[in-house]
Amino acid sequence: MATGSKRARGGSGRVKLEEVARKANVSTATVSRAFNEPDKVSEEVRQRVKDAARALNWIPNAAGRALASRRTHIAGAIIPTLDNEIFAHQISGMQSVFSERGFTLFLGCSNYDPDEGLRQADAMLARGVEALAVVGESHPPELFEALNSRGIPYVVTYSYNKASPHPCIGFDNRAAFHRMTDHLLSLGHRRFAAIFQPDTNNDRVKERLRGIRDALAAAGLDIAAQDLMMGPSTLEFGAESFAALMTRTVGSRATAIVCGNDNLALGALMAARERGLEAPRDFSITGFDDLAISSRFSPGLTTMKVDNQQIGVLAANELLAVIAGEQARAQSREIVPVMKVRESAGRAQPR
Repeated sequence: MATGSKRARGGSGRVKLEEVARKANVSTATVSRAFNEPDKVSEEVRQRVKDAARALNWIPNAAGRALASRRTHIAGAIIPTLDNEIFAHQISGMQSVFSERGFTLFLGCSNYDPDEGLRQADAMLARGVEALAVVGESHPPELFEALNSRGIPYVVTYSYNKASPHPCIGFDNRAAFHRMTDHLLSLGHRRFAAIFQPDTNNDRVKERLRGIRDALAAAGLDIAAQDLMMGPSTLEFGAESFAALMTRTVGSRATAIVCGNDNLALGALMAARERGLEAPRDFSITGFDDLAISSRFSPGLTTMKVDNQQIGVLAANELLAVIAGEQARAQSREIVPVMKVRESAGRAQPR
């Protein structure tokens, strides 16, 4: 009867902590470490403590732990959208690392609205996040000021710029698209078009377009204003844009189409099939991201693969190193995209 009363009292009492310790055959200090500093406890002991806690229906009181240690063991990540699988891979990588270290990961979505991103960050700071990851650098200055004034470590993901004042975990968007455009130029293409997602509040897209223009400028070329199509990152917009580009006369029609991501490129390829056109016979096209379907589509899509999960892993490890006092600031880490040359891009055909 006495034991039943104790079990009914809740999950944070001293008696309960001792009961978990007895069941797991460890000290109460070890139980505390298993939840508060799991990296200091062996995996076998940690699992034993968790099994005992689960069997006794005991949950550590997070608020009490935070007050006692001045630690919340909460990290945050703000991504632009839930509609793109690349961000899911980043979050998966972060989650795996933080979970191993006993951290809970809060997730926010800005929907490409900087003000909403700032509101998400403020809400996370109010709940005591110990670190934060944000996508790209297009955020209000107040966001970074709030992080710096509170001494909260942070990283910017999906972007890498040596001149950036922020620690960046990602890739050089300009260099990646410069490289892709150079590949198309090496195949003899001289008339280019582009299908892209909006660049409003998106520094990554701005840098990708700059990479294309810089590569073309070096060859004495440019993209005509009417051949730059910008809109939603959907299959439908990719298809609509391709149809519009194909209304040009054959002599002025682009032979190479650079797309901001695979989604847009795949939409364009679907539209081409409906019109009896085929890559690379009638045009060449490239994407970016290397979605799972891109290598299985016919023709296979020439694109670039980024290890998005590794971005998440590196981001979490950098943040944890600062939290642990191992370094004063998160360090920038560059991921180099891998070009996947497939059938959708070939030599320019004489017209």
